[in-house]
Amino acid sequence: YLDGLNKKAKAIGAVNTIKITRTGKFLGYNTDYYGFKKTLQPHLKAHHKSALILGTGGASKAIAFALKKLNISYAFVSRTASNNATYTYSQLSKNIIQNHHIIINCTPLGTFPDVKACPDIPYAALNNEHILFDLIYNPSETTFLKHGKHVNATIINGEKMLALQAEKSWEIWNS
Repeated sequence: YLDGLNKKAKAIGAVNTIKITRTGKFLGYNTDYYGFKKTLQPHLKAHHKSALILGTGGASKAIAFALKKLNISYAFVSRTASNNATYTYSQLSKNIIQNHHIIINCTPLGTFPDVKACPDIPYAALNNEHILFDLIYNPSETTFLKHGKHVNATIINGEKMLALQAEKSWEIWNS
């Protein structure tokens, strides 16, 4: 339904913002990338070289694009084996968790009203060098993030990402 794509949206393969031009054309953009990257950057340390992306939907594509731009390697985790996923949840081991110091939840698990749900990963392998980033912002501290907080990992919810996305969308619509 779009007449064109912004360069980044085309590379990502997902659109979450549409601009209607003065001539009535529909152009697709992705602001997930921008919001995630700007939210994560201040928390990065030298040992944050590898990430696990939980989920393989549209948002996960933007997250992968941002990680690539930050020179952070990543692997996708999904419920079932697929071409998009490096691992299934059942394949995740203590060693895999310990070798990926950034874990991003791109699934709806833990969102209101099922706030007790969380991705099935070996949380006992987490430590204070991890960053747990949950795209969810309601509740502000998901069960996923609570597991990270328990071991003094850096925890980030999706609220700032959402605000930055909104600002970027506003900029796109008004440019």
